[in-house]
Amino acid sequence: MTIARKMAQWTTGLRYEDLPEKTVHEVKRRVLDSIATTLGAYHSNPAKVARAKAMAANDPPPAATVWGTNHRTSPDLAAFANGTMVRYLDYNDTYLSLEPAHPSDNIPAAVAVAQTSSKGGRDVILATVIGYEIQCRLCDAASLRAGGWDHVTYGALSTALLAGKLWGLDENQLEHALGLAGVCNITTRQTRTGQISDWKACAFANAGRNGVFAADLARRGLTGPNEIFEGPKGLMNQLDIPGAKDVILGSDGDFMIDKTYIKFWPAEYHSQSAIDACLQLRPQIEGKKIEKIHIGSFEAAVSIIGSEPEKLRPTSRETADHSMFYCCAAALVDGDVTLDTFKDERLTDPQLLDLIDRTAIVEDEEMNKGYPKGIPNDVTITCSDGTKANKRVDFPRGHAGNPMTDDEVIAKFRRMADGVITDASAEEVIERAWNLDQLDDVTPLFSFDVVG
Repeated sequence: MTIARKMAQWTTGLRYEDLPEKTVHEVKRRVLDSIATTLGAYHSNPAKVARAKAMAANDPPPAATVWGTNHRTSPDLAAFANGTMVRYLDYNDTYLSLEPAHPSDNIPAAVAVAQTSSKGGRDVILATVIGYEIQCRLCDAASLRAGGWDHVTYGALSTALLAGKLWGLDENQLEHALGLAGVCNITTRQTRTGQISDWKACAFANAGRNGVFAADLARRGLTGPNEIFEGPKGLMNQLDIPGAKDVILGSDGDFMIDKTYIKFWPAEYHSQSAIDACLQLRPQIEGKKIEKIHIGSFEAAVSIIGSEPEKLRPTSRETADHSMFYCCAAALVDGDVTLDTFKDERLTDPQLLDLIDRTAIVEDEEMNKGYPKGIPNDVTITCSDGTKANKRVDFPRGHAGNPMTDDEVIAKFRRMADGVITDASAEEVIERAWNLDQLDDVTPLFSFDVVG
């Protein structure tokens, strides 16, 4: 039996009734959080381009909608446009393991196929759990980053299976869908290297588009390459990820979505604990001149957001929110990290650049020991008068070890919704999200009227 076949069997066998209430509720939180990040990103350049591309096509009902509109398009293009909006701000949820991921990237694909197949809220919930499970278990099994490949490679597989579940594919069709999705969607990590472009927002959205497309082809009878994982030229050998053979999927109420984290600050997740530490240290050094900042961190954080020269002088929002140097400087200067932190005019702020030049980020073996269970960052600030302040944070707010409350998730949504949709529309979205399992049609949840 192939690995793809085992995944197909698990997918066909999983039922909504197998999901504990806590898991169902967690999906509702992630859907609300994904709409929040969509609203915050709605007027960004990648969002505008992706929506225009999706809205250039028309599909008759039942069809997927572009979120925030009534426009009907194909499910693959809807997954692309809506996925780009969810992802742009780097404010959607996260999972860290051998490979990092943003698993709520799966939700736009689930919604698009559910709409196309006239499925309701419970089907979206089940499909979302499947997407999280496949992606996060693969992240536990093997690192793509180590070989220079990008984490969204796993996303083509997870979205193919969740789409196939919604379309009612059998085991044979699901196995073919994985072959079709896996053979042609291997992506390089150049997406997140150096100065970062608009494409970062689109990378998983494109994987989701292709995963949905692969499932649709399998649904229509197309066959895909056999042994997509373990074949001589399959993913395990070509990407050097032998651990993929050890994937064990969730059962008995043990599902990966419950182990993932909602973001408290709109910045790359490895920086969240460093931001948290800086904010806690700020009152101790208020009014003093900072001489130097030393951050002991772990390998993933140092290599991704704490070492490249571009991170010392970011010239785009995408690079700045992937710079631990910049995020920590902003936290100390402003007392928070918000969407305004990454406006163009802030990127050249002399006060921020001065603090960046006084910051050293170094790999620390003690921090490595704490990752990926936590994301430990140890921050020491030395002031010119000799004052030293130190704080280590392993579990920042929003981490599974320090989760956000429902009220905090709602507050984040309202911040992102403010000025983009009306207050009344925002309250409708909140109510519908909490009642997702009762919706026969999920379209109204994503048809909010954008006003600004």
